[in-house]
Amino acid sequence: MTDRGVDLSTLPKEVRDQLAELDLELSEGDITQKGYEKKRTKLLAPYIIQTPVAPPQNDAQPPAPSSSSHAPAPAPANSSRYRERRSRRTHRNGGTRDDRYRSDIHTEAVQAALAKNKEEKMALPMPTKRRSTYVQSPIETRTPPDSSSGSEDETSARRQSSAVAPQPQVHPNLQSSDYWMNRSAQGSSTSSSASSTMSHGEAKPQAQSQPQPQYKPQYQPLYQPHHQPQQQPQQQPHRQPQEQSRTAAVTDMLAHSRIAPSENSAPPPDVTAVAPPSRGPRVDLPSNAVVRGMSRGHSRSSMMETADGVPVSSRVSTKIQQLLNTLKRPKRPPLSEFFTDDSEEIVQVPQPDPNTPRPEGRQIIPVKGEPLGVVSNWPPALQAALARWGATQGKSPALTALDITGKPLYTLTYGKLWSRSVKLAYTLLNKLGTKNEQILKPGDKVALVYPNSDPGMFWVAFYGCLLAEVIPVPIEVPLSRKDAGISQVGFLLGSCGVGLALTSEICLKGLPKTPTGEILQFKGWPRMKWVITDSKYLTKPSKDWQPHIPTANTDPAYIEYKASKEGTVVGVAVSKVAMLTHCQALTQACNYCEGETLVNVLDFKKDMGLWHGVLTAVMNRIHTISVPYAVMKACPLSWVQRVHMNKARVALVKCRDLHWAMMAHRDQRDISLASLRMLIVADGANPWSVSSCDAFLNLFQSHGLKPEVICPCAASPEAMTVAIRRPGVPGAPLPARAILSMGGLSYGVIRVNTEDKNSALTVQDVGHVMPGALMCIVRPDGPPQLCKTDEIGEIIINSRAGGTMYYGLPGLTKNTFEVIPVNANGVPIGEIPFVRSGLLGFVGPGSLIFVVGKIEGLLMVSSRRHNADDLVATALAVEPVKTVYRGRIAVFSVTVFYDERVVIVAEQRPDASEEDSFQWMSRVLQAIDSIHQVGLYCLALVSANTLPKTPLGGIHISDTKQFFLDGNLHPCNILMCPHTCVTNLPKPRQKQPVGVGPASVMVGNLVAGKRIAQAVGRDLGMIEDQDLVRKLCMWPTVMHQYLTEALQWRAQTDSDHVLYVLLNAKGVTVGTATCVQLHKRAEKIAAALSEKSSINTGENVVLLYPPGIDLIAAFYGCLYAGCVPVNVRPPHPQNLAATLPTVRMIIDVSKAACILTTQNLMRILRSKEAAASVNIKTWPTIIDTDELPRRRPPQIYKPPTAEMIAYLDFSVSTTGMLTGVKISHAAVSALCRSIKLQCELYSSRQIAICLDPYCGLGFVLWCLASVYSGHQSILIPPFELESSVSLWLSTLSQYRIRDTFCSYSVMELCTKGLGTQTDLLKARGVNLSCVRSCVVIAEERPRLTLSQSFSKLFKDVGLSSRAVSTAFGSRVNLAICLQGTTGPDPCTVYVDIKSLRHDRVRLVERGAPQSLPLMESGKILPGVRVIIVNPETKGPLGDSHLGEVWVNSPHNASGYYTIYGEESLQADHFNTKLSFGDPHTLWARTGYLGFVKRTELLDASGDRHDALFVVGSLDEMLELRGLRYHPTDIETSVSRAHRSIAESAVFTWTNLLVVVSELCGSEQDALDLVPLITNVVLEEHHLIVGVVVIVDPGVIPINSRGEKQRMHLRDSFLADQLDPIYVAYNM
Repeated sequence: MTDRGVDLSTLPKEVRDQLAELDLELSEGDITQKGYEKKRTKLLAPYIIQTPVAPPQNDAQPPAPSSSSHAPAPAPANSSRYRERRSRRTHRNGGTRDDRYRSDIHTEAVQAALAKNKEEKMALPMPTKRRSTYVQSPIETRTPPDSSSGSEDETSARRQSSAVAPQPQVHPNLQSSDYWMNRSAQGSSTSSSASSTMSHGEAKPQAQSQPQPQYKPQYQPLYQPHHQPQQQPQQQPHRQPQEQSRTAAVTDMLAHSRIAPSENSAPPPDVTAVAPPSRGPRVDLPSNAVVRGMSRGHSRSSMMETADGVPVSSRVSTKIQQLLNTLKRPKRPPLSEFFTDDSEEIVQVPQPDPNTPRPEGRQIIPVKGEPLGVVSNWPPALQAALARWGATQGKSPALTALDITGKPLYTLTYGKLWSRSVKLAYTLLNKLGTKNEQILKPGDKVALVYPNSDPGMFWVAFYGCLLAEVIPVPIEVPLSRKDAGISQVGFLLGSCGVGLALTSEICLKGLPKTPTGEILQFKGWPRMKWVITDSKYLTKPSKDWQPHIPTANTDPAYIEYKASKEGTVVGVAVSKVAMLTHCQALTQACNYCEGETLVNVLDFKKDMGLWHGVLTAVMNRIHTISVPYAVMKACPLSWVQRVHMNKARVALVKCRDLHWAMMAHRDQRDISLASLRMLIVADGANPWSVSSCDAFLNLFQSHGLKPEVICPCAASPEAMTVAIRRPGVPGAPLPARAILSMGGLSYGVIRVNTEDKNSALTVQDVGHVMPGALMCIVRPDGPPQLCKTDEIGEIIINSRAGGTMYYGLPGLTKNTFEVIPVNANGVPIGEIPFVRSGLLGFVGPGSLIFVVGKIEGLLMVSSRRHNADDLVATALAVEPVKTVYRGRIAVFSVTVFYDERVVIVAEQRPDASEEDSFQWMSRVLQAIDSIHQVGLYCLALVSANTLPKTPLGGIHISDTKQFFLDGNLHPCNILMCPHTCVTNLPKPRQKQPVGVGPASVMVGNLVAGKRIAQAVGRDLGMIEDQDLVRKLCMWPTVMHQYLTEALQWRAQTDSDHVLYVLLNAKGVTVGTATCVQLHKRAEKIAAALSEKSSINTGENVVLLYPPGIDLIAAFYGCLYAGCVPVNVRPPHPQNLAATLPTVRMIIDVSKAACILTTQNLMRILRSKEAAASVNIKTWPTIIDTDELPRRRPPQIYKPPTAEMIAYLDFSVSTTGMLTGVKISHAAVSALCRSIKLQCELYSSRQIAICLDPYCGLGFVLWCLASVYSGHQSILIPPFELESSVSLWLSTLSQYRIRDTFCSYSVMELCTKGLGTQTDLLKARGVNLSCVRSCVVIAEERPRLTLSQSFSKLFKDVGLSSRAVSTAFGSRVNLAICLQGTTGPDPCTVYVDIKSLRHDRVRLVERGAPQSLPLMESGKILPGVRVIIVNPETKGPLGDSHLGEVWVNSPHNASGYYTIYGEESLQADHFNTKLSFGDPHTLWARTGYLGFVKRTELLDASGDRHDALFVVGSLDEMLELRGLRYHPTDIETSVSRAHRSIAESAVFTWTNLLVVVSELCGSEQDALDLVPLITNVVLEEHHLIVGVVVIVDPGVIPINSRGEKQRMHLRDSFLADQLDPIYVAYNM
């Protein structure tokens, strides 16, 4: 430490002054820590006594007593934070905080409240944060020097504390900010580090003596050798002794055991562990390798599992457990609003509390001020006073301005002020235009733009305008286009019709300019002409010209700007008579005398600074000494020195100035304040000013300050001065204080605090009402009804000395300036209009006025009032020294879900550790909850100096709020607590008991809906193709039997007809197959299979091919050989670790005897890379079909019955379930026939297919339909679109295709990739007017938004808006709906989303609130029947109910393919019967929820058309609070919340809703998303999000069909494999 061995008191005074200035610079953020230390070392170098230094004996030292929960050892002496603290203590003892709200009593109260809560300390789970998110940039760049003129409201005053609590020992790795940088540079930028993500309840790393790895990988090893011991020490290192007391409170909830992997198991394939940054190849991933139909006991998984079968890993599940425990722990009375860990989440609308305090006093009587005396020599107008002093007292000083060091710069005399004002008035009226047409006329408005450091120029400009009878509008100097609220100032100038701005030459030079040198056009401002008012540019008036000074009238004299709570800037017009009367009233109340000296520290452009220091001062020939803000920053004691030197009688200050003076008073011992007769405290109406005044008095009483001179006052721009304490008589007792209950105040009632001193508010009076004024207290909301004597209300004033209107805003004016109070019966009490002051208060004993807050700081939460200032004071009383930068805290409320929610945003010190910040946040939560009985919705910490500032450096609240709502706040720490403060959720749904008889259910359903919800496709006739009948009379009898016979028949009768055309990325044909070519290739493969003695008829054969004709040939080859083909997606060569295990699993589950594949894929299966993922030695026989000899099989197999299995269809569902279904020959034939009928497919037709051909309807269209119907299929492998996005659309245009089939992935690729290129497509001749139907093949709810976007985008290239439609299939039936060519267009309905959650379907109009658009899932195929069934009772439902879709059709699948026959599952899913109604039909359960609606459209037979609407999967449906939610609805809302959300997915875990969002912006946006996501889900779905996880793009797994695999994502999250950017655990 540089000052070790230096006694600072012995240093020369100039060195001590320089050190003090350096300390101030550091605290203000004007210098970095590094720069500070460098300069300080240089200053102290000559005085250092060199002594040997022993190393600090930290371990041996006993812990010092401390007020915090655990007693930490002192920090090591080389810690930068310790250095900083030491250096500050030498100067002014204590850390940074905003002493505007300082109150030792309140600090004690807060500490007591926190101590009371300590026993049940909240074990909040600390958010998990990736290191790179924390270290956004070096400290130097993160905290720019505070370029503003400082902080008006937020001060850097230091609190003198008798004992500074020693700081906890800093972990050696966390000491300096430099360490954070190096750490992030050494590890990878995306690495998630253990120390950054530890919650404060978890174990910490050991002491520095043990080497710690720099980077600890997040992932569990994919395959862990079974003999390897679990690395227990790394997971749970020994706690340091001082940690134990802290962690003991939460160990019970952290206790969990690790379950060792079973011997014969392997972990599931994981996509997320190796997901590339961009969304790579789509991968089908079974989650936990659960095969439908395979018993859970045989699950092929080594994931650790909790009792309910959910895989867990230490950290994430620990944190969620912590979160659940905090939610389960009851607050004061056990509220029913909390989520408990069972499914009963009972949240009721809060009922009014019968114990609420109510006002009991009588109605208030208006309070009258003393009469305004008439003094004979009072001037008829303010200008007349200036004229008088200018003529008679020309040498008398009017104004002294100070330079930046606090020394007098110039003194303006009354003579000079008068002559310059007259010159300016003459110039304005006569020299700004041509002789005939002047720019300015009396009554015009001009802006005054002068810096705070130049009061003289402002005085001349202001009085020059008054003499010219133009209306001045003083505003702040604009510094840049991005100033907070700058466009609102433009609105003010525009509404006042200002086109001219007066400024000084120096100020004009400093304004931002365009490259051409013109003044920048500020956002929202009208075009301005700028006029320089320096003396050398003014014209001396001719001898005969005199300014016109009329008697004060009601015309506006000046307009004062005022920023409202919402950030809008309005202009309060003050009339000439009001200005004069106000000066007279102030003169009488303050007893001003001629020739007095006044020191003014306030802004002279508005409020008290203008009224006292510019207007009343001139009326009374007072000498004003103006102390600018910049001087106060450099020398906080300057105003006290001025009072002392000039023997000033009056000083005009704010609380912050009192503190700055106290902070620096040791520098000057010989000052006297005995000359002061009045110390006006301009913000004395702030309830927290009382402690400032007391502390200042205690300190300066020894310097001659008399107690009776402190005069707090209350004022507002509209009412001007409301009340001021008159200077007292020496020795008279000081007025009493009011000690009020904060609980009472929140209900608007005055109750003296007796029981709980923690929640008391001490308020000082602001004196009596102004002379000549009448004052009432009325209710702040609703009609202006007079309050009772014990009720808090808004102060309203009737006086000639007040604002007259909001200029140019008559509506607002009426509500504020023309208020007539009414009594309890609503009858007006008179006809005199009052002005609303915006101050909340009451009248105390002796007609003293007490103010407890402002309307604009009022937060109405659950119909209770809380004052933003009170909350700031409480937050600041929670040891902010370690965390909050310069006490800068903003409190505001946002409206979310029908109530206001409290948000606190604070600037975080650059050196604050993550741990300290989180501790502070959790303690603030407790303190505010305990003292104010209000829950915080959100608490955010942002980097120092990043919140928008007001002109004098305070926080611009409305802009901060807007940043928060827009997601532009960029917090570095955030804590959301919706569970504690959202108490108005609707009641959860109570499930009705199922045991109701069939008859009553049936009747109930019919009453509720018009009819039973069922729909039928048209009849599946026998013969529809007369050509074929003529060609071969035997054809119809075998046609619907076997596909192999169909191929043979086509090879004989129409051998050269091309069935398939395969295209590559360039649109070039790379393969074709005629009927006979396909037949011969199938024969070759059948012969190869027959030759293998190991392969018997009926065995399963895996087909492993890229999309193409080889796959089709191999399929028919298997059928020819009597084998059962199993089509499997080949592994992705660049992603074997994730994709190969799925292939292996299907091969194992299907017990395949052989694999048919290409040479290329065979090499991959046997490669070293493959060996890293699976055991390649146990593959079944692999046959390469690329170069087989031309052989024919001995015979072509014909199955003995059509019910035998034709092929197995394996697919990974969205829930991560691997399911294989058996498809019989009869089902294949019936399905192909149904598609042929629906789409009118004949030999002469061409269709284009851009689909993955591996399962479901995609496989049927690719491999089976052409052989059956004879049409030509143009095959476009979807992966080719990655290199040529326009391939599919160009093909449609080139071949004039009428019918095409695609997937949502393809549609999304085209929409995103070609959205901006439609003109280019047109130029290349792409024309899609030929397309009659474009069907999306899917097993999900139709994606309406995507379909509509696609239609709109490609409308320009001829695509018909009616062309796009959808299909629907499921595992039990591959094709239930398909739009087809005939029949009505697909229809869209709008359903009420609230009803849908209750399983009811209520149609609403388009655009209705809470409406959800749903698109029909395609026309029901011929031969298919669907019915909507209650999944619990298995009874049919009416058409106004949501239920499970059941299907009956000849092409239903035969059952699940399982190794272990689970007949119960088979029977339930494939052969189930209704519980009543039609008990004979066998139905298959699709597992999807939907409903049927009869539309006005007619189908082909002329009947009204029944449309099926699929809503979502039963497996994925979330049941929360008794209601059904569909993930896709929540995800749609989340994706709309912020532009940086690329994709999102939701799932539940132990009744918590978890939202995972991919961030496509910069990582600093990550924390912005947390409140926005929480807000949107609460607003639109009435759900509270439990955990928000922000991840990189491409992390959410998506399968080949473009569907999200949410369960797989859930498993990866719980196993901590996502490497999240940020995880927020919402309280």
